[in-house]
Amino acid sequence: MNHATGLQVTDIQSHYRAEFALGEHSARHLRRVLRLYLEGSGLLDVADAAELALTELLANVVRHVPGRRCGTCFLLLPGAVRVEVSDSCPRLPAPVAGDVLADGGRGLHLVEAVTDRWGVTPHSGGGKTVWFECLARQPQP
Repeated sequence: MNHATGLQVTDIQSHYRAEFALGEHSARHLRRVLRLYLEGSGLLDVADAAELALTELLANVVRHVPGRRCGTCFLLLPGAVRVEVSDSCPRLPAPVAGDVLADGGRGLHLVEAVTDRWGVTPHSGGGKTVWFECLARQPQP
């Protein structure tokens, strides 16, 4: 079971990395950690968008990656956050055009809609990193 207990806003560093097999509560745990990072960095105005995009990337891992193993990285940049989800599956994600009433296939469209930039970086040995960036809307102190 994953918990984000004990982490305080004053403990926030410029990055967070974790690697594990996604379980029932993993997305909730990672959203909580991401929100703490954004709150501690004065980037709370992008938290909702970043949490939604993170959830979509994690859902893709659960759906498409054997064993559901992935690595996550939250990078705090001046006035922005970059979130990366890496896995060893060689299949690259791509937005699909399909039935708007279908049960799936809209996740990357959501990521594109709520983030400022996103992309996929293939790894030379197989696998990839899917990433997105959210820029602050308000000037940072």
